[in-house]
Amino acid sequence: MKYSVVTYRVAFPVRILLILLVAFFSLQTYGQDTVIPDKPNPPRLVNDYVGILKPNERAQLEEKLRRYNDSTSTQIVILIVKSTDPYPIGDFSFQVGRKWGVGQEGKNNGLVLTWVPSTRKVFIATGYGLEGAIPDAIAKRIVSQIIVPHFKNEEWYAGLDDATTEIIRRATGEYQAEASGEGDVGDGIIFFLIIFVVIVIIIWISRNRGGGNNRNRGGGFFPVPFPTSTFSGWGSSSGSWGGGGGGSSFGGFGGGSFGGGGAGGDY
Repeated sequence: MKYSVVTYRVAFPVRILLILLVAFFSLQTYGQDTVIPDKPNPPRLVNDYVGILKPNERAQLEEKLRRYNDSTSTQIVILIVKSTDPYPIGDFSFQVGRKWGVGQEGKNNGLVLTWVPSTRKVFIATGYGLEGAIPDAIAKRIVSQIIVPHFKNEEWYAGLDDATTEIIRRATGEYQAEASGEGDVGDGIIFFLIIFVVIVIIIWISRNRGGGNNRNRGGGFFPVPFPTSTFSGWGSSSGSWGGGGGGSSFGGFGGGSFGGGGAGGDY
């Protein structure tokens, strides 16, 4: 009987300890989930939760990044927060990129630039689609050579503006390379069309060698010269495809595949 009483007295504190541990870890997990901000609604590319930038500075950066998104589909997000605890700033940036879906679906060409003024830390996180254009070494250089010197002089807007300009320059080079690949395909199509035109002309000439009746049959097969509407139609379609991206507006996020690429520093 004494043994059972002792067992109860030992087990009861253990149970209390287990309950407290479960409650502690539950609260810690909840805190980690809530520290990652929700996706802004309406969607924004410049998110200053500290209020360190002036309204006109936020508007100018937002307009700059929206124009770049409209023309290339690459999304650069600026995120200024009071704290990233319990996450390190790098993990926090990746979590935001994934939770918000920064970038375009299928391209994952998103980038999150996180700044914590209270700890003087900055980090650039890149989605999979931008790791080639902005590898870790380049991200580190942008932070250390562009952002840090400006921030040491409290030139907050200038630091972010110059950093995003450099990011755009690097990322645009990546997409110019892709565009040149598309041009190679276009050159192949043009070459095919030239061959097609030559073959049709040869067929038309051969059909018209027999006289007027054959000429009529040749004209019915494929009138020569070609109607200008045929080429003008292709031209207008090509033009509309080329201008479609630039005419769109920023409507939100759709990517979010961040694999851990990026770098940061402090000032």
